[in-house]
Amino acid sequence: MTEGLTSRPLKILHVFRAPLGGLFRHVLDVARGQVERGHDVGIFCDSNTGGARADDVFRELGSQLTLGITRVPMSRYPSATDLKAQFSEISLRRRLSPDVVHCHGSKGGVYGRIPALFSPGRRYVTAYTPHGGSFNYKPGGTEHKIYMSVERLLEGATDMFLFESRFIAGRFEAHIGHLPRTDHRIVLNGVSEAEFEPIDHSAAEFDLLYLGELRSAKGVDTLIEALALLRRRDGLTPRILIVGSGPDEEELRQMTSEHGIADQCTFEPPAPIRKALARARAMVIPSRAESLPYVILEAAAAAQPLISTDVGGIGEIYGPHHRRRLIPANDPAILTGAIRAMLETPEAERLAQAADLAGHVRQNFCLNAMIDGVIAAYRDALATRGLA
Repeated sequence: MTEGLTSRPLKILHVFRAPLGGLFRHVLDVARGQVERGHDVGIFCDSNTGGARADDVFRELGSQLTLGITRVPMSRYPSATDLKAQFSEISLRRRLSPDVVHCHGSKGGVYGRIPALFSPGRRYVTAYTPHGGSFNYKPGGTEHKIYMSVERLLEGATDMFLFESRFIAGRFEAHIGHLPRTDHRIVLNGVSEAEFEPIDHSAAEFDLLYLGELRSAKGVDTLIEALALLRRRDGLTPRILIVGSGPDEEELRQMTSEHGIADQCTFEPPAPIRKALARARAMVIPSRAESLPYVILEAAAAAQPLISTDVGGIGEIYGPHHRRRLIPANDPAILTGAIRAMLETPEAERLAQAADLAGHVRQNFCLNAMIDGVIAAYRDALATRGLA
């Protein structure tokens, strides 16, 4: 922890929608680090998502967050629920009087920044981390045009843009037409030193692991098609553990049956990543879209052999030396070849490659650097508004 001891403690409210996935991991890491550095922190998020795992996390974290945890119903897509959630956020912010409202993801960006549009003399700053969100929509479509219009509108209500990857900063520039006109910087996601402890695979009962949300953008259907090809063409039947939940779960389960590989696939609900990594000899991430995914960062840090597509900021995690190992998205035939090659590679060689990537991640993705970078950005934004 490197933040100056003489700096005044801040009151920080994190606003986001779903307590799921990498965005949730990011918020938790930042919030815990801010508490450790003496700041008062609170969370405002959805009450309908996250399940038992989110409930457990919030029970453990609740006593540490002096500004509390406030959960209200929110919807993934625009709906009448948004108005109630927006009024709840406004009421909470007025009661807490935070120094910083840090918005995460598209929906959090709306809830946290719309009030700032109408408060030019506000006594707090807004920070915004997109985490992909609306910037992952395909350009040219109606949804993309609407979301980019909203992003342009809210740019003026944002005191600090905090991009967690160069990829998303580039997406902002390409889709908005310029980099943010207000203060902005890239603060890369980071992992803790404990996460670099190599995984013990001695008791692994699966050949492959997928861990993440079960929805179209994650490409699990491509993985199922690749496994079916591998079985049909090569007679190979690797066992795979699929850990996660999401709107496409039933469809994907049905797909494994239709493709004749249900006997190879085991579905389980979300679980801690290191326990899941220990149960399989290699991980497969077949995503069609990502920002800077924690699942890749965590697996790479733990020296887990990996197969991944080259989308979003994944290439930043791999770096120029390792990026050639990434494969194109949405191509079952290429994914089939990558899985076959992984299965045929001697274990010692697989682990050596994984250890090499772990060394690169250790040098470039540090948790403390991320936390201190975020707080430094807050302080610069406060100083700009004359609130330091």
